[in-house]
Amino acid sequence: MVVSLLVTPTQAQPSSPSAQTQITAAVKAAPTSMRDAATVRGYEPDGTLTTLREGSGALVCLADDPDEEGFHVACYHESLGPFMQRGRELRRQGVTAVDSVRRAEIADGTLAYPDHPAALYNLSGTYEAAADTVRDASRLHVVYVPHETAESTGLPPRPQGGPWLMEPGQPWAHIMIPNP
Repeated sequence: MVVSLLVTPTQAQPSSPSAQTQITAAVKAAPTSMRDAATVRGYEPDGTLTTLREGSGALVCLADDPDEEGFHVACYHESLGPFMQRGRELRRQGVTAVDSVRRAEIADGTLAYPDHPAALYNLSGTYEAAADTVRDASRLHVVYVPHETAESTGLPPRPQGGPWLMEPGQPWAHIMIPNP
């Protein structure tokens, strides 16, 4: 008699860090003076995005996604919320042209987008929770300035080692401010 065992390999599912660890890490993207007042969104153990802490300020910080490779956190002005949410939805749906879809939706008025300047702070690297540090940290700050141009801002339209204006003249024009 031959007995066959079918073994199905299981993949380890990434687990979300504790809410406090997610909050502590997420706010590192924000300016120090704005961290305590920021709303923080993070992940439940099942991967659902949820609000971990309601804030009293205008910044929303997004914890590192445990399903994504590497460490990346971001904080943005609350007026960018619909734009950021739509990007997450499109990526979950497997859409690769996320920016093209969002731009078309902004242009046709189906996606809310601020008509005033709004900031976005990004931080990537390797987070060490026990030491509460980010190794090999890379920061990028962005200020969305709808419809502004190189002429109206005095910024170059291409990177030249400092701040520059990306997508000048568009509703989603933004100043890229690279940081070491």
